[in-house]
Amino acid sequence: MLSVIAAIFIVAYAAIALEHPLGVNKSASALLGAGLLWTIYALSVGDASLVNHQLDESVASTAQIVFFLIGAMTIVEVIDAHNGFEVITSIIRTTKQTTLMWIIGFVTFFLSAILDNLTTTIVMISLIQKLIGNKSDRLLFASVIVIAANAGGAWTVIGDVTTTMLWIGGQISPVSIMKSVFLPSLVNLLIPLLIIGYSLRGKEIVPPLQGGEQALRVEAFERNLMFYLGLGTLVAVPVFKAVTHLAPFMGILFGLGILWLVGEVVHRHKDEDARRPLTLVHALTRIDMSSIVFFVGILLAVACLEHARVLEMLAKWLDATVGRLDIIVILLGLLSAIIDNVPLVAATMGMYNLVQYPPDSFIWEFIAYCAGTGGSILIIGSAAGVAAMGLEKIEFFWYARRIAGPALVGYLAGAMVYIVQHAALH
Repeated sequence: MLSVIAAIFIVAYAAIALEHPLGVNKSASALLGAGLLWTIYALSVGDASLVNHQLDESVASTAQIVFFLIGAMTIVEVIDAHNGFEVITSIIRTTKQTTLMWIIGFVTFFLSAILDNLTTTIVMISLIQKLIGNKSDRLLFASVIVIAANAGGAWTVIGDVTTTMLWIGGQISPVSIMKSVFLPSLVNLLIPLLIIGYSLRGKEIVPPLQGGEQALRVEAFERNLMFYLGLGTLVAVPVFKAVTHLAPFMGILFGLGILWLVGEVVHRHKDEDARRPLTLVHALTRIDMSSIVFFVGILLAVACLEHARVLEMLAKWLDATVGRLDIIVILLGLLSAIIDNVPLVAATMGMYNLVQYPPDSFIWEFIAYCAGTGGSILIIGSAAGVAAMGLEKIEFFWYARRIAGPALVGYLAGAMVYIVQHAALH
């Protein structure tokens, strides 16, 4: 049964990677793979109650991520409809692609640590769509955003779902993870920036064509209000979680409700034609639902691997075969470029206990770095990459050909920095 499940996942993964040559949308492959995996698993286990309970758990965790994604994407669309990103784009004066890439990289890196890598990716890709008109140039910038968002999310307990898991589980603490992983994460970003930025030297930014239709309908007050309220809502989600201990999706939906109410009040006196493009209802129609469906499929597929204990067996095999803890964690980080890092971290948390490895030990902090940044090596290796894949229609093999190399070098360099830094301090 386990071999059949693994084979189905590999075939589904290959179909996702070969989306364009096959002419089959990746969402269809992800849903078909998830359906087959759970069907085979249910028939082989034979315990309907157990399987349904596990499926309920998987759907609940998947729904939290999807609801969060829908809320964040809607807020970004509302800001975009009000030309809110002009608040930022008007400040950026450079015409050099290299300079802009460094600015975007560092803004994404630090914003991801405050928000989270998924939300930051959505916000920053929406921003570059307002700055860069050339599609091929924008793909490079979107790829840098993925790397920067994952690197920035790895050094805080709220920047990535895996660091949040480790924090909640008691494996890491907020201050210690920031001190230990900040420098490796920064190196993880700097190396790809140097490599990719070198290829862009001397190139000028080609701005997008200005439609101007909605800009005439939005006053400066409305633009600023919706921009700062929308961005403030995103920033407030970690605070909401810290205060209420509720899941982040509840904070984003609560904020979306506030934004919706304010929008209705601000535009209530406008005629329908002028008001409709600025409403939350219209913003919901602009969300890329295909990407959300893909997200559902791939998360449910990986959840089946987790419940079938395929990932746990893989982790234990690594422990028995490789032996060295640092090499195992580096390999797990590389594996997270292929398989979602959440179940990998969950499996690792189950392999090692807090008695053997106390909080803030080498293994936990190194897992936070490797699992958080290893997903940047392939476009489907992280939530940020999946979001960018949908927003900018990034092809799997284009990313693997152009970005995987610099991302891998950055990942390994950051890992070496962490190992050396830990040896020097301990």
